[in-house]
Amino acid sequence: MSDAIKPGLAADALLALLAPLGGVKDEADRWGLTVRVPAARLVEAMTLLRDDATARMDQLLDVAGIDYLSYPDWSGPRFAVSYPLKSTVFRHRLTLKVQVEEEAPAVPSVHALYASANWAERECWDQYGIVFTGHPNLKRLLNHHEFIGHPLRKDYPCQKRQKLSLNDPMVDQLAAQLTSLGYQVLETPAASAGLPLTAKGAVS
Repeated sequence: MSDAIKPGLAADALLALLAPLGGVKDEADRWGLTVRVPAARLVEAMTLLRDDATARMDQLLDVAGIDYLSYPDWSGPRFAVSYPLKSTVFRHRLTLKVQVEEEAPAVPSVHALYASANWAERECWDQYGIVFTGHPNLKRLLNHHEFIGHPLRKDYPCQKRQKLSLNDPMVDQLAAQLTSLGYQVLETPAASAGLPLTAKGAVS
């Protein structure tokens, strides 16, 4: 039988834990605790929340992009990335938020701290164009590999359609996974254009 979840820290105590790293409460969050930290301190803040004995934030629930373009009365950076965190040991949770400038939208990757960030960061980059520096394989995840642009940006034309001409065999990802499991990749297959999706001729 697993141990009961302990009471945990109040919001003020969690905020005080992050204050030395530049953490400030995001007043826009009226229902929970969101703390903004500078991008340069993100990895340090995530490490503290994960490893501190009183915090034990051992679950990263998501990596979510935000585009504030056309947001009412907004004057800050255009983008942000939020990281909702939860402790399975204590009854507390919080969300870290990093603001990202439009000219060079980049934040450090936290995949080395939380394995789930690997794919979550890829999804965020795919949809918003926010680069996660240090990510081992920042490739598209939801949109095809020939896709141009980032469809969850507010200025992306929502009716735009983009066709795929050549499937991505994902050989590099498969080879990396096999290697990590102790296998030796003896041969790397070449990409194939596959069969055409349509063909001229009478319908039988």
